[in-house]
Amino acid sequence: MSDNSQLWNEDLAPTNESQRTWRWYHFAALWVGMVMCIPAYTLAASLIEGGMSAGQAVLTVFLANTIVLLPMLLIGHAGTKYGIPYAVLARASFGTQGARLPALMRAIVACGWYGIQTWFGGQMIYTLLGVMMGGEIGGAKISGLGINGAQLLCFLAFWAIQFWYIVHGMDAIRKLETYTAPLKILICFVLLYWVYQKAGGFGPLLDQPSQFVEGGKKAGQFWPTFWPSLTAMIGFWATLALNIPDFTRFAKTQRDQVLGQSIGLPVPMGLLAALAVIVTSATVVLYGKAIWDPVDLASRMTGVAVLVALIILLIDTVSVNLAANLVGPAYDFSALSPKHISYRTGGYITAAIALAMMPWKLLETTQGYIFTWLIGYSALLGPIAGVLIVDYYLIRKTELNVGALYDEQGEYSYTNGWNSAALLAFALGVGPNVPGFLNAAFPASFGDVGEGFKLIYTYAWFVGIAIAALVYGIMMKGRAAKAAQPPIPEKA
Repeated sequence: MSDNSQLWNEDLAPTNESQRTWRWYHFAALWVGMVMCIPAYTLAASLIEGGMSAGQAVLTVFLANTIVLLPMLLIGHAGTKYGIPYAVLARASFGTQGARLPALMRAIVACGWYGIQTWFGGQMIYTLLGVMMGGEIGGAKISGLGINGAQLLCFLAFWAIQFWYIVHGMDAIRKLETYTAPLKILICFVLLYWVYQKAGGFGPLLDQPSQFVEGGKKAGQFWPTFWPSLTAMIGFWATLALNIPDFTRFAKTQRDQVLGQSIGLPVPMGLLAALAVIVTSATVVLYGKAIWDPVDLASRMTGVAVLVALIILLIDTVSVNLAANLVGPAYDFSALSPKHISYRTGGYITAAIALAMMPWKLLETTQGYIFTWLIGYSALLGPIAGVLIVDYYLIRKTELNVGALYDEQGEYSYTNGWNSAALLAFALGVGPNVPGFLNAAFPASFGDVGEGFKLIYTYAWFVGIAIAALVYGIMMKGRAAKAAQPPIPEKA
């Protein structure tokens, strides 16, 4: 590969031996750090509010994360074997130019999450200051922004804290995840002990039966609720299922990335859901209502407990946001123009977009559509995962020409850098889910799309990944067979 290539820079180049420092416990710590976050904590709430029992909600979360682990391990293999990030791996299937499309889609979703998590972090600082000062702070809302001056300053302060890690790169993020993961586990047990002592037990929610059982108000409706819930839970980590090579490219061995991820994702995610249910059940006894928001709960504690709880939540949100929502888009933006955008510059772009999008306004309009948001982008990203997996395992047999991934005229350039098979597979994978998404997001305008499309949207991630994988596999196998045919001899 050439340093003059428009597809290459030092950040996108394959990692060398000295950069491969991540062992299995680093990956386990990475996932423990990412799992222990406010949105993941509150996932079980949406399922219980939908009618599931505590056990059903925890089992659904665990099952979803076990399912999404499979594409993570499969796609992560390429990162470890070749030391390449997701944006470069996508060139093998989408083309050296076409790979910008899945990279940009992944980046846009991550920017949305980065801004939302930054807002959550700012709100924690705001809450902490209010508790320390003994009352509400801030005053009147700023015209045009919709938040008060103190909220804005707290948001900017949290944004600045994260910016320090952008400047200091991946190694700083790895150290943060590794050192804070054990602390988060300890805090979970401390929180469990605290609510048990305060409430004299774990509360009534654990004894609450499923509303889907005979005689319940939603009897017979478990499966119609279970499938969209499962799809939404899968969608929660669908972004990481794509850009996991951004991390596994630093793995010492394949065993490290497989073992570390297998330990770090499904079980901790299920345990966090169980923790959320148990703690929230106790809040019914303590405060007379279920409190699913950990920031709200922390603000109700007394003495030094509130200070410690909010600081831990702050550290947690920094580590999660950097790992889950910064690393991926930083590489993706870099891949759009490698000669001009480095990984660090990509991080600056991500942070700038998060700042400009005013995430508190985004939450005002999308918070009620959390399932629309999660299922919606799983419908978008599922087909990309289908194309990547089929290309790498069935078409390439895990063998890539690394040099050609950085060559505008190489074997992955296809037609002017675009692979029509990948584009068509992606479009056909997304297409069936569009009517269902429009119905879910804008029911007043798209209320009559048909029960069939609504049902398909229920399985959005599964439908998208299956259709895209099938179409891409057939088209690429057809091309290979055609290329292998001997030329027809000309007549004399």
